[in-house]
This record gives sequence, C-alpha cells and structure tokens, in this order.
Amino acid sequence: MNRRMALLSGAGLLSAGCASLAPRASNHELVSAVTDAEKAFARSMVDRDYRAFLLFVSAEAVFLNGGKPLVGRDAVGKHWERFYAGPTAPFSWEPELVVVLASGTLAQSVGPVSNPAGKVVARFYSTWRLEDDGRWRVVFDDGYDVCASRTGWPSGVGGSPRMSPTVAPGSCPHAQAARD
Repeated sequence: MNRRMALLSGAGLLSAGCASLAPRASNHELVSAVTDAEKAFARSMVDRDYRAFLLFVSAEAVFLNGGKPLVGRDAVGKHWERFYAGPTAPFSWEPELVVVLASGTLAQSVGPVSNPAGKVVARFYSTWRLEDDGRWRVVFDDGYDVCASRTGWPSGVGGSPRMSPTVAPGSCPHAQAARD
C-alpha cells in the first residue's frame, strides 16, 4: 500500500510540474492585451455603455478620484453612472503607454483625457490586474489636470497639479467635473 501511495504521489507531483510548463504570453502579447482592454474600456464611454464600463472595474477597485477615493466596483459605478446618462460622452481617453510586469499579472496604462471638443484637459493612469477569470480589470485609477500650472512645486519634486498650492480651485473645469 505504501508503494502504491508513493507512486500516486509521485505522479501527482509530476503532473503538477507539467502544468507550470505551459507557454506564457510574451511581454509584447501582454502589453497588447492590456492595450486592447484599455481601448475597450474607453470605448464604453463613447458607446454610452455603462454595463460594459463596469466589466472593466475590479470588484475591489480604488479610483482615487482627486483625493476622494471611491472604494469597490459599486462605489465607482455609482459615481461614474452620471457620465453615461446623456447622449454625448463628457470626455474620452486613450492609452498612450502600457507597461506590464514581468510576472504578467499587473500593468500600468497612461494617456490623455480629452473634452468633447478634443482638447486634452487631463491625463489618466490606471493599474490593471489579470484576474482569476483571465480578464484584465482596473484595480487603481487616478489622473491629473494638464491645464493647471505646476509652478508651485520645488525643483525636482513631482506631483499632481491639483495638489499644488498655486492651483486655484476650478482652474480646470473640464477635469474638475470628472472628480466632483
């Protein structure tokens, strides 16, 4: 009986080892997958498809929302639903750069946010996670206004212009509307 158990255990270990030999996607393929997910996420706004938007938001997502965090898909959805209410998208976004960790499980996307006239008013950055169901979803999201001045920052210090002491509230009304 011990010999039989040892053989079965050995076979189980061998088959578990084989599972890890499955080919992984290349970094290029992963970047492409996240880029496609980000584009589809953005297309949900253009198409006015609120339900599609929610499919790209992780259940445990945190949208930093200009210092007023929205925690969880339900809170994010409740806040963002108003952006889907009218016939015209109040803003649009697109990925400009996507990077994926070597592990293939986390990614960052960044890019411009434009008002309906096409003027860039902000930049977003989203952290994507490959979830257990094989779909990429946003786990962290935030952005910053580009129309505000960054002159209040000491040399060498970065940060969001909306956090700068020299930026007056309301100096970027299009970007502010997305946070309120």
